[in-house]
Amino acid sequence: ASALIAEMRDLGGEIEELDEKAQGFDVRLRDLLANIPNVPHSSVPVGRGAEANLEVRRWGEPRAFDFEPKAHWDLGPALGILDFDRAAKIAGARFAVYRGVGAKLERALTNFMLDVHVREHGYTEVLPPFLVNSASLYGTGNLPKFADDLFKLEGTDYWLIPTAEVPVTNLFRDEVLEAEALPIKYCAWTACFRSEAGSYGKETRGIIRQHQFQKVELVKFSLPENSYDELESLTRDAETILQLLGLPYRVIVLSTGDMGFASAKTYDLEVWLPSSGEYKEISSCSNFEAFQARRANLRFRRGGKGKTEFLHTLNGSGLAIGRTWLALIENYQQADGSVLIPEALRPYLDGLERITPVPNA
Repeated sequence: ASALIAEMRDLGGEIEELDEKAQGFDVRLRDLLANIPNVPHSSVPVGRGAEANLEVRRWGEPRAFDFEPKAHWDLGPALGILDFDRAAKIAGARFAVYRGVGAKLERALTNFMLDVHVREHGYTEVLPPFLVNSASLYGTGNLPKFADDLFKLEGTDYWLIPTAEVPVTNLFRDEVLEAEALPIKYCAWTACFRSEAGSYGKETRGIIRQHQFQKVELVKFSLPENSYDELESLTRDAETILQLLGLPYRVIVLSTGDMGFASAKTYDLEVWLPSSGEYKEISSCSNFEAFQARRANLRFRRGGKGKTEFLHTLNGSGLAIGRTWLALIENYQQADGSVLIPEALRPYLDGLERITPVPNA
């Protein structure tokens, strides 16, 4: 009997050891799976990088200047509405201080975009936290793969959001929605924070690539069978802002080698910048299909009964405020150094028609 007891004790120890190993394998498997990207949609062009992207359409004609157009990093300081030197003093590189009409223009663009999306496109405005936990970032696919791109508050589980996509997508994490409620369409203005860890030396001048910037984000929760129609309408919603502001742009579909980790298909909107004579990204509109829904446990049920299914999530910038700001002042600059205000924005700027230099700014 004593021998049997000893044998059982040894067996129990072996089981405990094997359980620990199995748990370790489970953790390792989850880590490996968490770093596998989404599967691209069949309509996405195949290629290694941006050279395989395909242009879908263009809107507007780039303006023909009868003078040499200036870049926004020269225009803004000359008008007294943008200050890089003092921003560097108080924070460091990749920051800017908007001042006077420059700050008001940033606010005007925000309110204009939100009003169009709510009143004309049927989105519901939300104002989410700018801090989220790790579970939220895992749900949208930012963690664990892109931790170096984020800012984390030391000693906490709080992270500064890189985009409103993260808190808004997680609004329904671990919930079951009714099919009849879909699609759900949210828009949100937030500040966004990014370390730009992989962009050393890229676009160091101006406000194209910042550690902190503002953005209006569009987020949709959709039935799987409707999500690609929703992607087309979401992209058109973002395009509407550029059209109302009279800013020339093009739409491209990203190739398999250029699209994001979590996306199944992405359209980029690129606005024309006269200073460089090229189009620059101002919005990315993506369908993630069920990729984020599986990670965040976002489900729906048809007819109020039966099994649950994973819904599809989509989002896009509607638009990035800073890049819209710089595109506006570059495209509407005049030979005398002033900047005209598009008619659609004038009600948000107390009727202001032109930005003129501020003496001794």
